[in-house]
Amino acid sequence: MSGGLIHGEHPFATPPDLRDPARQLRGRLASGITVLTSGGPGSRTGLTVSSLLIAEGEPSRVVALIGEATDLWFAIEQSGTWVVHVLGAGHQELSDRFAGLRPSPGGLFAAVEVEDTPWGPAISALGTRAYCRLERSVETGFHRVATGIIDQIDLEDLSDPLVYYRGRYRSLLNDPPGSRFDPDPGS
Repeated sequence: MSGGLIHGEHPFATPPDLRDPARQLRGRLASGITVLTSGGPGSRTGLTVSSLLIAEGEPSRVVALIGEATDLWFAIEQSGTWVVHVLGAGHQELSDRFAGLRPSPGGLFAAVEVEDTPWGPAISALGTRAYCRLERSVETGFHRVATGIIDQIDLEDLSDPLVYYRGRYRSLLNDPPGSRFDPDPGS
């Protein structure tokens, strides 16, 4: 037992025979990581979302799969707006925070610089974002498929986006040798 390793696998991983095949299929699709935010100064909330796509057009739209029981969905229903933030390779901790995987004493936005906009809080450290208005939503399983009209887009150079694949964050440019095709078999 060198280096403090206690378990050979993740101690909380679902056993292989109990894993949901649909979740495993989704895990085999590499996805960019976003944080969606909504609400005002007294009611800010957010959630890490990887099930999202952009549809070009006049106007362009964003389609996101959002858990129906989340604070984010409640805020979007109330306000009718949200902000999509695209994360870069150095934002794993922020992604974990908004996914509820990392403790955040003081709330999700503690020590996070934000600007309140008519669409919700814009996280200052994340310069690539879209400001959206809810057009419609459809219930599907435990989620809502939310379609939003994109009112405005801010773009910054994002040469190394944060990607999630088979249960792990990936960098398109900086993965250590051998890690790109060495997926976590537990996802």
